[in-house]
Amino acid sequence: MMQQAVKFYVDMRRLGLVPNEHTYTSLIDANCKIGNLSDAFSLGGEMLEAGVEWNVVTYTALIDGLCDAERVKEAEELFSRMDVAGVVPNLASYSALIHGFVKEKNMDRAFKLLDELKGRGMKPDLLLYGTLIWGLCGVEKVEATKVVMDEMQEFGIRANTVIYTTLMDAYFKSGNAAEGLRLLDEMVEHDIEVTVVTFCVLIDGLCKNKLVSKAFGYFGRMSSGFGLQANAAIYTAMIDGLCKENQVEAGTSLFEEMAQKGLVPDRTAYTSLMDGNLKQGNVLEALALRDEMAEIGMELDLFAYTSLVWGLSQCNQLKRARSFLEEMIGEGILPDEVLCIGVLKKHYELGCIDEAVELQSYLMKHQLLTSDINNNALPNM
Repeated sequence: MMQQAVKFYVDMRRLGLVPNEHTYTSLIDANCKIGNLSDAFSLGGEMLEAGVEWNVVTYTALIDGLCDAERVKEAEELFSRMDVAGVVPNLASYSALIHGFVKEKNMDRAFKLLDELKGRGMKPDLLLYGTLIWGLCGVEKVEATKVVMDEMQEFGIRANTVIYTTLMDAYFKSGNAAEGLRLLDEMVEHDIEVTVVTFCVLIDGLCKNKLVSKAFGYFGRMSSGFGLQANAAIYTAMIDGLCKENQVEAGTSLFEEMAQKGLVPDRTAYTSLMDGNLKQGNVLEALALRDEMAEIGMELDLFAYTSLVWGLSQCNQLKRARSFLEEMIGEGILPDEVLCIGVLKKHYELGCIDEAVELQSYLMKHQLLTSDINNNALPNM
């Protein structure tokens, strides 16, 4: 489509025809959307040279493109030139620049622009309010969103699923699970669609707030109460929550249920189960999960390796812990000092002095232990 538009433009110029503002602006907008700002501004320059003035859509397309490219200062300068050129910014112009400031976490400037557009008699829309709410949540000012929600209500604008889900996520992350649950009830009360994404936020948020039993209750109600089927992300969040609460059997049952439903467990699901099994001393079960990961070509990450190394050492499986420690270092995944010291201390606790000294030397060789830690954190020889 883009190539056809460019060909049409080139053909027009070849024939000596001057494209109108709609043609120029469409091409500028298309280039901005694919991140080709250089060509977009070149077209803008040609447009002016041809005597075709930029209109509000032209300015807005360029402002939006600059903001997407994280060039917000330039976007603001271009925005200020609109009034000088006699072009009045519209809601889309303000929204584009506000979105840029929100991405920069400059909420003060974003809200000043909101006041400015309202002062010009413009009414913010759902998309703009959603952007502001998302921005406030991103800077951990979730309580401030209540003012925005109240203003939306005054304007007769109804919050949608995306806004409610964004707010739920922010409240759970701030540790206010009660408010997150209240928002779910409000969605149901106002007949706002509860989606699988909403449930993913709900289950994960409850589990991370150590309300695993409540999360499991909502998990069970997904199908019967909401007509929704859990996806892999929801299963993973639930498995992780159960394992962290030492309910490994329940986590394993859900893991097996995933496979029965054709859902593929990801690395997080495997790691959660390995970690849970190791905390219960189920070494063989944990290693079987690791073997299963290897069979399907799933590589271990920092969290998986850390879980195995720490868990195996705490189960007194020092050789296996050392093996995975060396494997992770060989893969370029470097353990932190806390893990290294923990494994070393376990060697000393079990009286494996020679092995501890050799491991300590190995870790220092790879610059994974500082001399300060070596002198103060480990037992004296």
